[in-house]
Formats: sequence, C-alpha cells, structure tokens
Amino acid sequence: MSQQGQKSRGFFGRILGGEKSAPEENLPSAQYSDPEIAGAEAEATHESEVVEETGAVDARESLDGSASTSRTVLTNMGASDAAVPEVVKAGWFSRLTTGLSKTSSKISEGITGLFTRKKLDAGTIDDFEDLLLQADLGVETATKITDRISKGRFDKGIAPEDVQKILAEEVEAVLAPVAQRLVTDPGNKPHVILMVGVNGTGKTTTIGKLAAQFARQNKKVMVAAGDTFRAAAIDQLKVWGERTGAVVIARDVGSDAAGVAFDALKQAQAEQYDVLLIDTAGRLQNKQVLMEELEKVVRVLGKFDSSAPHECVLVLDATTGQNAMQQVEVFRERAGVTGLVMTKLDGTARGGILVSISARHKLPVYAIGIGEGVDDLQPFDAREFASAIASGG
Repeated sequence: MSQQGQKSRGFFGRILGGEKSAPEENLPSAQYSDPEIAGAEAEATHESEVVEETGAVDARESLDGSASTSRTVLTNMGASDAAVPEVVKAGWFSRLTTGLSKTSSKISEGITGLFTRKKLDAGTIDDFEDLLLQADLGVETATKITDRISKGRFDKGIAPEDVQKILAEEVEAVLAPVAQRLVTDPGNKPHVILMVGVNGTGKTTTIGKLAAQFARQNKKVMVAAGDTFRAAAIDQLKVWGERTGAVVIARDVGSDAAGVAFDALKQAQAEQYDVLLIDTAGRLQNKQVLMEELEKVVRVLGKFDSSAPHECVLVLDATTGQNAMQQVEVFRERAGVTGLVMTKLDGTARGGILVSISARHKLPVYAIGIGEGVDDLQPFDAREFASAIASGG
C-alpha cells in the first residue's frame, strides 16, 4: 500500500497535466482473472441497490433551512475567494470564531493573565508554552511563538494584543502551505474519492455534505455505501442521496466492502459520473484485520482503474486530540492518505491539533467542520483559522 501512497494522485498535478481520456468500460479478460477483482465482481452482481435520482433540484434546495445567500457559499469547494460574496465569507468567519471559541478563549484568557502589566521573564515564557501545548498546537509551533515573543523583550512588557498577533501570524505560517481546495479533475470519469477514518469522526456525514456541494456544482455524483458493518451508515447515505440527487450504491449489512466499491466504480465509469465518493467502515487504526480490509478496497479499485482512488481523504475528529495525530500516521502508511478533513472543532478546547498535524505531516487540509449543518463544512482557509484561534472567541 505504501506504493499507492507514492503515486502522484493529487488533484492539482493532474489538472495541470490536462484532461485524460475516460477509462475503457470493457477491461481485458486477463484483468478479471485476478482473484480479488473477480471475487468483488461476483459479489457485486445483482446485489447492489441503487437509490435513483429523485427530485434532485427540490432536494438540493431543501438540504437545510439556510437562506439563499448562505447556500451560495457552498456552490464550489474549489472556487476562488473572489467568487464568494463578502457577506457570506463574513458569516462563515463569525461561525468559525464561535466554533473555535473553546480553544481560543482558553488561550486568550491565559495570555491576558500572563502578559498584563507584567515584565517578561523565563517563567512567563514557560507558562505560555505550556498553555499552547495544552491547546495541542505542538512543540514545534509553540517554540516558534515563544521564541518570537521573548526575542529582545526580557525584563520588558508586551501587550496581550501583540502576543495574539504573533500567535496568529505563526499559526498562519504553518497552515498556509496545506490549505488547499478540494476540486475534481474533469479528465477522470469518475473522480474517485475514498473516505477513510475511525468511527465517530463524522465521516459518513462529511460524505453527504460533500455530495451536496458537488451536486450544487452541477456535477453528476455517485456515492458508494462501503461501510457495510453499520446499517445506520447505509441508511444515512441513502437519505443524503435522496436529498442531493446523488445515486447511492448500497448492499446488505455484512456484504464485502471491496465488492461495493468495485460495483460502484464499474457503473460510474460506464455512465460517465463526475464524482464517486466511497464510504468505508470506521476502522480503529490499531486493528490489523480491519486495516487489511481497507487495503483490499484500495487494491480492487486500483486493479479496475490504475489511477483510482484519485484521492484518499482522512476525516479526523478534533476532540480526539493527539490520537488524531496517530491516525494520520497509520492511515497515511496503510491507505495512502492524500488529504484531510477535520470535524467537530466546535466541541473541543484543543483545536490546535490541526496546527500540530499540519506542522508534522504537511498534508493538504481540504475542509473543516464546526457543526452539523451543510453550511458548517467549508474549504479550509489558513488566515481565517489563525485569526479565529487567536481572537479569544
């Protein structure tokens, strides 16, 4: 699987290289002789249940109770900032600041307590570094921040506002290189996005939200319900399919996940879908058997289409703190993770974990989530995040 991670599968490299011709629908017979892919095809035959497009336009409009202006912001995960109305961006920043208030308030209160009417000394710097580490910003980033604050300022005062400014600048410096937009390559029919992560991260909900966003770009979207261990996950995706007009490929609980993925990719290629989002079972990163099943899904996709999956997106739960770091390490090695989505940033005082992960792994961060609504999953903006972290809520 490590070879899969080494492939140049990022969106941007392929887009710069131009469109590719669509894969052939009929593969050579030798390809079907592979035991894994043959087994997956056999499992797929006559078992998949397709949730057809039903009232796509009406469904897209009824995803939530948002005003039309709010819906506009979700038209394109890959849109330029210039294309987003300022009023909409302001509304999102307000929600982001509120969502990150548990993290930012703790940091801001600590800054006020440490730096108000007090000369700077080694003890103050150590206490501030501890505060940053408690927010999971990571040793590397915390050290850069404290070094900047202490440089030339010992035995002198520094205003809390200046500390917050330095904090925002250093956090943005870490995050700016990884803030990338999730776009699809029109040369891939479909563009296959494999979604992975452990139970409870909001992975299945994130798939539904992404399906809604791609549908609003007038893309033809298919979703594969590959979490065959949970009936609730299958049912949840069927509901999202009805709401967004996306076709959902699903099977009975307990079916082979690789078979579902195979069946979905075969149909999506034949019918020229733009995007295929594949759900997977929530796997604890330390469960060898379950990780091997995930690797099988990736292998089967690759044998049907050597370029698939084009993206492997890991969904992380911010409330898990340092455990999220471990998840990135294992899933990157075993599944070739190419990008991240972080959810539940509104539920933790340790939202700095995204900074720590970015400093170490430098993987693209495509989106962040701060709530349950469709509008609460947005493209990641480094400056907005840094400002929200440093603002104090």
